[in-house]
Amino acid sequence: MRPPLKPFGTNLYVAAGVGITVGIGLLWWEPFRAPPASAIILLVSAIMLLLGYKIRQGRELSLTLTFMHLQFHSHYGGWLAKWHNIERIGQASVQTDGWYEPIPWVGVSLKNYDPFLTAICPRVATKLLLDQRILLVMAHKRLSDPPFELEDILFDDTPYITADGQTIKGLMAMLANRMRYNRELLGYDFFISEDFLDCSAAEFAGLARRYLAAS
Repeated sequence: MRPPLKPFGTNLYVAAGVGITVGIGLLWWEPFRAPPASAIILLVSAIMLLLGYKIRQGRELSLTLTFMHLQFHSHYGGWLAKWHNIERIGQASVQTDGWYEPIPWVGVSLKNYDPFLTAICPRVATKLLLDQRILLVMAHKRLSDPPFELEDILFDDTPYITADGQTIKGLMAMLANRMRYNRELLGYDFFISEDFLDCSAAEFAGLARRYLAAS
């Protein structure tokens, strides 16, 4: 499952190609007067080409659902959660005036954090912490009497002890603590943005639950 490719990166490629063609054409037709204008056009075209490449690289991600696991892939790494270790999965929501408002994220709750923490790479862990902190902020702000300060839970790196007694510190400990706070305030450990999907969060949650039930 891949997110739909946004046209912006492709449009930059097209614009860069047009610019290069125009720049070379000016040099061909006006070899004495055109070099300054051609140089500017070619430079801008090269920048657009580079930006288009970076945008397309950033969108190279996908989710794989198999009979064994749910896995996230990207050019900077990924994560994996086996179905037998997933407790529940569904569209996330936040509470507003006693009502639960769905948000465009899919939440995942795990039975055991240890396999997830040992399989995820540091870059992806950092992305999860940064990209999903807005959800924790939203949930915290909706509490009339929050049990802890927001700054304390966003950057809590208290060492995490695995089931076999191993101590995890630093970034992975911060991720484990963030997952614990997410579950307390939002009902899930971590989330998948609807931007990563080729369908709505509700549709993906329904599909994932069918895999979970069959595992």
